[in-house]
Amino acid sequence: MILRTKTAIILAVFCLFTIFAGAAAARPVTLVDFSWDSVQVHNRIAAYIIEKGYGKQTDFIFAESLPGFMGMERGDADFSMEGWVDNLLDYWEKVTKNGKMVSLGTNFPDAPQGWYVPTYMIKGDEARGIRAVAPDLKSVADLPKYWELFKDPENPKKGRLLNGPAGWKVTSINEMKIKGYGLDKHYSAFSAGSETALSTAIKRAYDRGEPVLAYYWEPTWVMGLLDMTKLEEPPYDEKLWNDENLYACAIPSVRVLVVANTKFAEANPDIAAFLKNYSTTLEQNNKVLGFMFEEKADTQKAAVWFLKNFGDVWKSWVPADVAEKVSAALKGEK
Repeated sequence: MILRTKTAIILAVFCLFTIFAGAAAARPVTLVDFSWDSVQVHNRIAAYIIEKGYGKQTDFIFAESLPGFMGMERGDADFSMEGWVDNLLDYWEKVTKNGKMVSLGTNFPDAPQGWYVPTYMIKGDEARGIRAVAPDLKSVADLPKYWELFKDPENPKKGRLLNGPAGWKVTSINEMKIKGYGLDKHYSAFSAGSETALSTAIKRAYDRGEPVLAYYWEPTWVMGLLDMTKLEEPPYDEKLWNDENLYACAIPSVRVLVVANTKFAEANPDIAAFLKNYSTTLEQNNKVLGFMFEEKADTQKAAVWFLKNFGDVWKSWVPADVAEKVSAALKGEK
């Protein structure tokens, strides 16, 4: 009786182990969604290809940057299509050094940010009947000449820079930049109440064909829908990039990498190879985000739109048989 009981217990434990092992093996490929649109679109592009082309189920978990990276480090999640690693540099260096996480390459070129103006201010827009009011405006050094075009309604003796929301680090940096470039005699910074308020103010001015000077970044729907020109700044210099020197140079580039749990990448070489080939441009990103905004599309629809409109791009990421399966699936999408 005792022997039978022990045998039964051993069999039960073995069965439970088998069930849990099977469940772990059957876990969907899990992608980390962060809080911005572009990463969620890229995650769904990758997930669509993995499901339709490689025959594996996918899932998504939402997290802010650091918790999401920690989830990938632990193996609770497998990868994310946008790791802005320079924003978490100490942590990223630690997890790559200890072998828990790995970069599978660059998703798109270093994400720029800076001060932008509508291109029609420089080149005009004949179709809209807009003349070039600042034909020589190329860099921040040219701004004193054109301050009256950007006149601040609350302080008419100065021009206005539409700044980021209060509380963002870059918002305070832009305020210091104005002093660092010697523009404080001509310009003041106006902080938007939110990211939405900033983008709305830019689009309102653009739709009216009015001058506007604003801080912004790429990739975003704003840059996808509006023709904007980023003003030149002195190249990034580590010696200038501090409070003492008022950040009087360009904002340093930020790498945007495909980041993954190392064990996942090693256990799935076919998917890892696909992700290593995954590469897009800022223009493509701006376009898909512009489509998403104009059509009020969700991230899944935006991903399908990308796959339908940039077939020559994504087909270069995968073997021919995978591309055929994905293409066949796309034919059934509305």
